[in-house]
Amino acid sequence: MLTAADPLPHRPRRVLVAGTSGTGKTTLAGRLEEVLGIPHTELDALHHGPNWVPRPEFLDDVRFLAAGETWVTEWQYAAARPLLAARADLLVWLDLPFPLTLARLVRRTARRRVQREVLWNGNVEPPLHTVLTDRDHVVRWAIAGRRNLDDRVPAVLEQHPRLVCVRLRSPRDVERWVAGLES
Repeated sequence: MLTAADPLPHRPRRVLVAGTSGTGKTTLAGRLEEVLGIPHTELDALHHGPNWVPRPEFLDDVRFLAAGETWVTEWQYAAARPLLAARADLLVWLDLPFPLTLARLVRRTARRRVQREVLWNGNVEPPLHTVLTDRDHVVRWAIAGRRNLDDRVPAVLEQHPRLVCVRLRSPRDVERWVAGLES
């Protein structure tokens, strides 16, 4: 597993960005699109249909994405992860401190709700009080699953030994690593 200081063994063509909600997966994926000149597809946009119902075409869309020559996307959704990992050549693991990611997630969720920001297919964040009543609320989901990648990442690396993994443990690591790609 590489760190922010380690050079990549090759220029990546198919990149996965892993992390708990709030780590900045989509933000980093967008930056990688610019730096590497590789198109970014936001996986949440493929997954969520109107009223937060999963789109029936989701896995077909993921298969189509994975078959492409170049792409950047987030590594999430249990059914999508193996399809993407089988074709990826780089996995970037945003393993940031959980208090930081939780604070980011709470701020983002509150901002989206207060501003009634339209997300995918017309969806908006539910009322803020639902963090207390909805066990699938994104904040509760992030708290419950904050350590899931500790097992998932080593398992996927064992299954796909050619998959290069960069583990970034702080915002400083992220900036250092991206700067290295830019130079």
